[in-house]
Amino acid sequence: MGDEGQVESQSECQAEEMRTLFLFEQLSDAQIDRLCADGRVETHQPGPLFTEGEPAACFYVLIDGELVMSARAGGFDVQTRRTSQRGAYCGAWSAYVPEAEPTYTTSVRVTRPSRFYVLDAERFAAFMQTEFPMAVHLLAGHTLGTIRQQQLVGQRARLLGLGTITAGLTHHLNNPAAATGRAVAGLRESVGKLRRKLASIAEGNIPAESLHALIAIQDDVAEHVGASKPQQLSSLESSRREERIGDWLDDHGIADGWDYAPTFVDAGLDVDWLERVSNSVTGRGVASSVLQAGVAWLKHTVDTELRMREIAEASRRISALLASAKQYSQMDRGDYQCVDVHDLLRSTLMMFDTRIGGAGPVKVVTDFDLDLPEISCYAGDLNQVWTNVIENALEAMGDRGTLTMRTSWEREDVIRVEICDDGPGIPSDVIDNVFTPFFSTKPVGEGAGLGLDLAWRIVEKHEGHLSAQSVPGDTRFIVCLPVRAPAPGTAGPDIPIVAPTTR
Repeated sequence: MGDEGQVESQSECQAEEMRTLFLFEQLSDAQIDRLCADGRVETHQPGPLFTEGEPAACFYVLIDGELVMSARAGGFDVQTRRTSQRGAYCGAWSAYVPEAEPTYTTSVRVTRPSRFYVLDAERFAAFMQTEFPMAVHLLAGHTLGTIRQQQLVGQRARLLGLGTITAGLTHHLNNPAAATGRAVAGLRESVGKLRRKLASIAEGNIPAESLHALIAIQDDVAEHVGASKPQQLSSLESSRREERIGDWLDDHGIADGWDYAPTFVDAGLDVDWLERVSNSVTGRGVASSVLQAGVAWLKHTVDTELRMREIAEASRRISALLASAKQYSQMDRGDYQCVDVHDLLRSTLMMFDTRIGGAGPVKVVTDFDLDLPEISCYAGDLNQVWTNVIENALEAMGDRGTLTMRTSWEREDVIRVEICDDGPGIPSDVIDNVFTPFFSTKPVGEGAGLGLDLAWRIVEKHEGHLSAQSVPGDTRFIVCLPVRAPAPGTAGPDIPIVAPTTR
């Protein structure tokens, strides 16, 4: 009998009493006699009858007394039913259905001394399969169809997630890839000009001391440009700096100053740097044309370094995008792992970058508790939860508004993640159904009503809890997760047969 509650007494069942239970009142005498021969009557004192997750060993029918059913949610038991109705049944009621969950899907406790008709799961299955074969086939087909349907839904959700990754990467990788192509073309041109200008300097018979000074300046500027980040200047400030540099170049007889000035400003160079260049080659009887050639040589050096910096930045962006995609898809990691939940949230946000944040019309606000520990979880599945909830939020806001994400402690060993939007809200007569499979407020053909149902199932797999709160302008989906979700082999089923219908 597994780990069922303690039995105070046991006796044979009586056909007359069995027939008074609504569950058996339509059975034939032969069927009643078979049940009495195969089963027994047990009396249980107040306390647990069986616990969710244990092997489903017995089928129970209440003869008299009271029972309370509950299910785990967010790490604690939530009461789902309390009844003293004679004939109420629980336990291994689906034992006769092929591929049915072989464990108790709820917990049941007795609140006062209660008597049950008890039938071992194997005998209950045999009775149903021989006495009601058509009903068993119908129920088995329905159950199997539900399981397969949920598996297909899960596969489709994963394919949609892959589509999200592909679309996001295609968009984001295009920009740095194009920047790399432009930078390489510019680099090739700059290197060619650099060689020619070096030859021009050599032809000018520049003294060795001046040449060494120019080379030292070249090394310094190359190091400066390579180590610095692009300057964030306003258009007005850029124009002022370019004008000052252009005036200096004109005053020193250097042609094409208007072409040189933007390059020097981009590199963070100024008039003081140009004075250093001038002092390195003039005042020693050197022709003024050498200064022209020296500045041009350094200009092409700066161009070369800027192009290389662009290539390095584009490469960094590509690497960051691929790292985020890996984090989102978890394609390079095991299903169950220890991760920072904030990394999962950030990688999911990156997949929506064309619609939110700086690149999109939806503003993003994050309020993360960075002191939260890493959690043991099924990271790829949780990213699917964030994706489905964020997608719903964006659709509710019409892709315009503010998306807020918060993390905090819910209580000891349980973290809380909130995904909020400032859309019109969920009507009070609808919110209790948002996690129901196939429930959707979208027009027919535009929504399958399975995104939030799948999110619920994934959170349930973690032994967490998902709920929704909504008023106009403030809708919140709240995910509570244990710091350590059940490891593979100890978690509940990937696809529960019975889905919740309320928050």
